[in-house]
Amino acid sequence: MLRRLGQPRHLGLRPSPRHPLQRSDQEHPRSRSLEVSLLSLALSMAISRISCAAIALGSNLGDREGYIHRALRRIRAEPSVRTTAVSSIYETVPVDCPPGSPTFLNAVVLVETELSPEELLARLLTIERHLGRRRGVKNSPRTIDLDLLFYDQQVRNTAELVLPHPRMDERAFVLIPLAEVAPDWRHPLRQQTVQELLAALPGDKIQQVRHYTSAPSPQQGRLQGKRALVTGSTRGIGAAIAAALEREGAFVWRHGRRNCASLSAALPADLSDPQAVQRLGELAWGTEGLDILVCNAGADILTEAAAAWEFEQKLELLWAVDVRATLLLARSIGQRMKERGYGCILTIGWDQAVTGMEGDSGQLFATVKGAVMAFTRSLAKTLAPEVRVNCLAPGWIRTAWGETASRTWQERVRQETLLARWGLPEDVAAAAVWLASEEASYITGQIIPINGGAC
Repeated sequence: MLRRLGQPRHLGLRPSPRHPLQRSDQEHPRSRSLEVSLLSLALSMAISRISCAAIALGSNLGDREGYIHRALRRIRAEPSVRTTAVSSIYETVPVDCPPGSPTFLNAVVLVETELSPEELLARLLTIERHLGRRRGVKNSPRTIDLDLLFYDQQVRNTAELVLPHPRMDERAFVLIPLAEVAPDWRHPLRQQTVQELLAALPGDKIQQVRHYTSAPSPQQGRLQGKRALVTGSTRGIGAAIAAALEREGAFVWRHGRRNCASLSAALPADLSDPQAVQRLGELAWGTEGLDILVCNAGADILTEAAAAWEFEQKLELLWAVDVRATLLLARSIGQRMKERGYGCILTIGWDQAVTGMEGDSGQLFATVKGAVMAFTRSLAKTLAPEVRVNCLAPGWIRTAWGETASRTWQERVRQETLLARWGLPEDVAAAAVWLASEEASYITGQIIPINGGAC
C-alpha cells in the first residue's frame, strides 16, 4: 500500500524547541557571530534547488523486513533529504545472484533533496555500512542494498555513479514498487514512463514479484495491562509516544487541545486553564487509575498565531501550558500513584536548557523547560520510592519544522550531532517506553537527553 507523505503542515506537529525561530531563515536564534560564520554557507545554498530522487531498497539476509524499515527510518533522518512517498514491500526471487541466494524484500522510497546525486549516494552508502552491509562476492546476500534509481532527469555515467540506474528498466522488482510512487517519471534515455516500461516487461518477470505480507508479530507486552495518559498526543512526539505505548500493550488516553473525536480514547482539554487540567486528571484516572503519565504537551509559539505575539505574551502561554499544567497534573496524578503504591511519570524538557541559547526563543524555552527539568528532580524525591519520575530532553528531533527547514539548518544538524543526522519522534518514543517499563525500574530523578550526542 502506498504511503504518501505530503507537505507537512506547520500546524500539524509540534516543532522541537531547538529551532526557536521559524518565520524566516534569517531570524537566527544564535549570536551575531554565528550568523556571520554561517553566512557563506547560507549564500552558497541560496540558489540551491529541490530535486526529486528515487531510492530502491532490497534485503535478503537476516531480518529482511526489519532492515527495510530501519533503512527507511535512516533515510527519513537524513538532513537535506525529505521522504515524500514509500511503496509497498514486495518479495522477489533473486536475479543474477549466486546459487542458493535467499529471496529478496524490495521497496522504493521517493525523496526530495538539495544534495547533489553524488552527495546523496554517499549518504546511502553510509547507511548501508551502518546497517551491516558487507561487500564481497558480487550480488551475494546482503542486509540492505540502497540504489539511487534516478535523480530528476539527470544522466550520469562515471566510475562512481550511473544515472538512471542501469537495468532498472528491465527489472520488475524495481519497476513495480517504483510505479506506486512515481508512475509518470520518464526515463531520459528510453523516453518512456515507468508505467510504460512496466507494461513492456514479459509476464514471467512480473509474476516473480508479489506483495509481501508481514507475519503477525507477537505482542511484545512490556506494558501489557498498563494504563497511560499522554498529553499533547494527537501529533508529533506525543503521538509517537502514545503509539509506542499501545504497541507494548498499554491502554492509552490521548489528549489534545481541540476536539479529538477521531480518536477512540481521547480527552480534549485546554491546558492553559488550571480547571481543565484538573478535570483532565480526574477523567483519565477514573475508576481504574493510571500506571503511566507522560506530560508532553507544550504551547506552540513558533508556527501558530502566537508566533506574532510579544515576548511577555509568549512567556505567559508557555508558563501556563509547559510549566504550570505539567506541575499541576504530575503532582495530582503522582500523589494518587504514591498512595496506591506504584507508578511512572515522564516529563519533557529540552537539551539546550542546560547549555542555554541566545535570542528570545532560546530564553523562553530554556526558562520553561529548565523549570520542568528542575521540577522533575524534586518530584522524583517527593514521590519516591513508590513512583519513578524522569524527564526526556529531546534535541534535534525531526518534527514538521525540520521537514522544511533550509539547508543551512540541515547542515547544522550534521555539524552539531555526533550521529550527524536528525532524531525522529520514534526515537523519543522508544526512550519513553523503556523508562515506563520494568527494564528501567532502578531509574528515577534523571534527565535523559535524546539528541544524537549534540553538545
